[in-house]
Amino acid sequence: MKFAYLTEPPFNYREADGTVTGCDVELARHVLGELGETFEAVEAEFAELLPGLGRGRWRMTTGLFATSERKKHALFSRPIWALPDGLLVAKGNPLGLTGYRSSATARIRIAVIRDQVQHRAALDFGVTDDRLVIRDTYEQAAAAVAAGKADAYASVARAHTGHLTRRPELELDVVTVPASEKQAALGSFGFSLHDAALCRSIDAILDRFIGTTEHRLMMTRFGFNDAEIDLLT
Repeated sequence: MKFAYLTEPPFNYREADGTVTGCDVELARHVLGELGETFEAVEAEFAELLPGLGRGRWRMTTGLFATSERKKHALFSRPIWALPDGLLVAKGNPLGLTGYRSSATARIRIAVIRDQVQHRAALDFGVTDDRLVIRDTYEQAAAAVAAGKADAYASVARAHTGHLTRRPELELDVVTVPASEKQAALGSFGFSLHDAALCRSIDAILDRFIGTTEHRLMMTRFGFNDAEIDLLT
């Protein structure tokens, strides 16, 4: 069964030997294994994920925020993680950014992935279109900050820490967006609107698995702690 993923550590990424891993990948391997399905990971860009479900290019996607707009185009599993947003900034946070509101006030250049939740959040907090540096992949947006083409990159804070764990040579830091600005959001696997039976089957497995010792050990490998997992149980 084809599973579409984005290169975004610690959710999905390739090891040096080419093996695809990450917390979303390993959780998908587990649930599909319980269903007796073979697993094939297919790398995609964010904009391709939901259209690819509708066209039958894959039957399941990496975790996404299940917004009301996205629910018009896909079905979503029960939540598989709950995480706050974060800003990837220059080492030492020289601009003193604390979240979206300070980014809008300072009129900085903020990188986002086109149409991701953080793109919308930046606009909602008053970041103007001319200050947005829009990219198609995590690597492109992170590179914009590293090269000084953007002052910050808004994504999930865990994605930023995962990126820096794998790229410790980068002179970058992470600022977690406070809950007073935006609460931690829930991410879920995505499925075609016509694949309700598969979604229900996977939900049943996730309900049994999430929060178990095996699940906690799996997530610990990718930097998650018990408090973050407890948000799902």
